[in-house]
Amino acid sequence: MINLDEKFHNYLGGKKHFRIDGVNEPLTGYGYNCDGSDIIGYWVNTTNYKLFYNLNEQFIKMESLNELVPNKSTS
Repeated sequence: MINLDEKFHNYLGGKKHFRIDGVNEPLTGYGYNCDGSDIIGYWVNTTNYKLFYNLNEQFIKMESLNELVPNKSTS
């Protein structure tokens, strides 16, 4: 099992960053990803993205967090 605290603890608090498309992205969180019965990988949140990895530490996909937040209309 991958020890996420050991791997990413130094990234919290702005000490280190992920570099995505030429922009330094601070890490805001991380955790394990499961399919309902087994841990199948882990995720890492930055300010603007959620990155998914499998248990072989291979990158799977990236989602924009801005697209995941519902629009709030003001009326």
